[in-house]
Amino acid sequence: MKLKKKLVNMVGVGMLSVMASSTLFAQESLRVGMECNYYPFNYKDSSGELLGYDVDVAKGVTDIIGADVEFVCQEWNGMIPALLANKFDLIVASMSITESRAKKIDFSTPYRVSVGRLVGSKKIDVQLFDKDDKPIPENFKEVRIGVERASNYADYFKNVLPDANVVLYDGTETGYLDLVNGRVDMIITNPMKAHLKFLSKPDGAGFEFKSPAINDVEFFGPGVGIGMRKGQPELKAKVDAAIKTLINDGKLTAYALKTFPFPIHNEAWGEL
Repeated sequence: MKLKKKLVNMVGVGMLSVMASSTLFAQESLRVGMECNYYPFNYKDSSGELLGYDVDVAKGVTDIIGADVEFVCQEWNGMIPALLANKFDLIVASMSITESRAKKIDFSTPYRVSVGRLVGSKKIDVQLFDKDDKPIPENFKEVRIGVERASNYADYFKNVLPDANVVLYDGTETGYLDLVNGRVDMIITNPMKAHLKFLSKPDGAGFEFKSPAINDVEFFGPGVGIGMRKGQPELKAKVDAAIKTLINDGKLTAYALKTFPFPIHNEAWGEL
């Protein structure tokens, strides 16, 4: 009789433990870091509401894994240091997966393609790339190019075109302003963002893409991923599974089609 009672108590305690664990997970809140001014991926509208592809991805992932989401706005240059300082739990900020970053933090399965292009005045006539889309280093000395500090673009120029005339900025907005005002001749940026925010607008009428797509995997990585601190295999597994679900359920496509006329991910990532 006592043994039976003891077993019942053990089962009861076990069930309570599982229920408590499930309740705790259901109430978990994950803090997500992003710039909050990187249109059209993460930005605030006139009412202050956060919108964009990254925001949708963050909400989709946290919803699938059963966690509430709390957004934290962070300047790009301090994004990884802030994650490592535990100011937030995830980076969902259009951050490309690169070898140098992967030494500091872990990344999820990709959720967006990563590529860059130069944007400059239509009046500038200089050939920066050959017929095989390889850069011509000497010609890069003739133009001033705005580059966001601590970005994959900055790494690309530092290593591939170290003698280029580069002007570093703490954010993309200042680079666009200087481009319009003639303080730089070109900027390198995300082509999807450049088309939507600048080239298709009146302010961008005198400008155009001045390069082919630059997608060197060494610097731009296999795509954009969600960043997290190392040593969290359970969290990484949950985030990876959630991204695959978003891909296979067609939600990543739906997020992209809010802004672009095409998906901006690789369907094969859903099978990784």
